[in-house]
Amino acid sequence: MEMMAINSSMTTSISASKGGGGGGAAAAGIAYWLAEHPAIVGFRWSHAHSLGSTWSFLVEFLILYALTAASLNLLLRLLRFHQPLPLGPLLSLHSLAMSLSSAAIFLGMLLSVAAEIRDTRWSWRGRYATTPLRWLLCFPPGTRPSGRVFFWSYAFYLSRFLHLLRTFLHILRRRRRTLAGVFRHSARVCMSFLWLEFSQSFQVVVILCSTLAQAVVFGHRFWVGVGLPAASRSGPMLMLGFQATLTGCNLICHFAVLLLHFAKGGGCNGIGAWVFNFVLNVALILLFVDKTTAAKKEEKGEVLEEDGAAGDKKQYTCQ
Repeated sequence: MEMMAINSSMTTSISASKGGGGGGAAAAGIAYWLAEHPAIVGFRWSHAHSLGSTWSFLVEFLILYALTAASLNLLLRLLRFHQPLPLGPLLSLHSLAMSLSSAAIFLGMLLSVAAEIRDTRWSWRGRYATTPLRWLLCFPPGTRPSGRVFFWSYAFYLSRFLHLLRTFLHILRRRRRTLAGVFRHSARVCMSFLWLEFSQSFQVVVILCSTLAQAVVFGHRFWVGVGLPAASRSGPMLMLGFQATLTGCNLICHFAVLLLHFAKGGGCNGIGAWVFNFVLNVALILLFVDKTTAAKKEEKGEVLEEDGAAGDKKQYTCQ
């Protein structure tokens, strides 16, 4: 059955590329490589074959990551490096890599969701009373981590390790609150691991929101980092508002999952992992609010300091 589905999808892709013109061929090619490729359709989360899929790897890597970050920070303090170290284009290149990978995962997940709904909607009417919207928020009990959606969930999990590099770049730039950054990145790695390990419900919506936000935010950081003119000085505030909006939608959907779990239909798959995920999300939101408040206070203090210096200079000139 699986091979027949793959062959039919390949035939459909080839026929669409032949008869749909240049634009249709390009769209069919993108759909094939991001949602219909045999490696994507036949993906299965496995401790034996999937890189980074074991609990021992997760725990050991996060411990090593935290110790490395703490050691680098301590070493710079002992060497009395108080000024940011020159990193050249590293920050901009990292932002570009995060933006492109997030955009690819977002598009792949979006196309895969459409393909999964198209291919499996018939089975929902018999065994499970569900709809596409309910499926996005609440996987039916017994869902296994295999297929298109979980392939892109695995890609998102691997992208978390690329995101971890940001911690060391911030340490080298002598940014504050590195401990909070280590916790934030570690929590996101844990959450994305649990999504795959327990086939957790609601992960599709979270991945779509997260990758969309990252593609936009890191794209803006790359744009500014390479010296291109920003659209306006309010760009950072617009990015902050964009992230806050997606975070609010994410929180609302969390409560929708809880309602669907206790409604008729047998509950949602991976609800235990969802509870742990919800607690970590609350902690991350509190860190985000605290970080934003601290940044505003520092910015306000710098403005007051500059105003005070300007006033002293003006007074000295008048005398």
